[in-house]
Amino acid sequence: MNRKSDTTSHAKYIVTEGPIGVGKTSLTSLLAEKLGAQLILERAEDNPFLADFYNNPERYRFQTQMFFLLSRFVQQREIAQPDLFTRITISDYLFDKDRIFAYLNLDENELALYEQFYKIIEPKIVRPDLVIFLQADTETLLRRIKLRARPFEKEVSHDYIATVNEAYNHFFFRYSETPLLVINTSDIDFVRRQDDLDDLLRQILSMKQGTQYYVPTSRGKK
Repeated sequence: MNRKSDTTSHAKYIVTEGPIGVGKTSLTSLLAEKLGAQLILERAEDNPFLADFYNNPERYRFQTQMFFLLSRFVQQREIAQPDLFTRITISDYLFDKDRIFAYLNLDENELALYEQFYKIIEPKIVRPDLVIFLQADTETLLRRIKLRARPFEKEVSHDYIATVNEAYNHFFFRYSETPLLVINTSDIDFVRRQDDLDDLLRQILSMKQGTQYYVPTSRGKK
């Protein structure tokens, strides 16, 4: 069930994405409040294998990945009901992210089995009208992960976050499925600076087709 609008001025389904610790959930929640939108949050903490994966990736990678794939699919099907687009819906993940992590974590045999499931599921997913890609350098991501102190993330390594970060940048450099707004969050703060949030909201509401890069007006560049 794919959707692609000509412009995003009347976007009904907006997604924020980015690597672990970049601030997806915080920004998504703030935008939902500003837009009066239905809020859809990924529930990573519901994955019973995640903490074990960070401790022993080789043993728990396949269970972790398949749980995420199927739980994300169930959630996506729930939000794809006919009333989804009666108002704006905003989510803190893009379904395609599942494949990013699969290719990072699974071995060749596991990936072949994963792909069989993915190819059945993916055509049933609703495409967003706009994707917002949040970027940050790896040190910023690690600092934010430490500050939020989620128990299941305490064993995450610098190398893993760096690899995830690189994979996200690689994926979105080639992304063209929907309009894309790219934001480097290393030096801006939407949570504590209202001007940054308001400026971003104006950018979202004026988005057209293609890829655009957000430059805060507070930096004197536009």
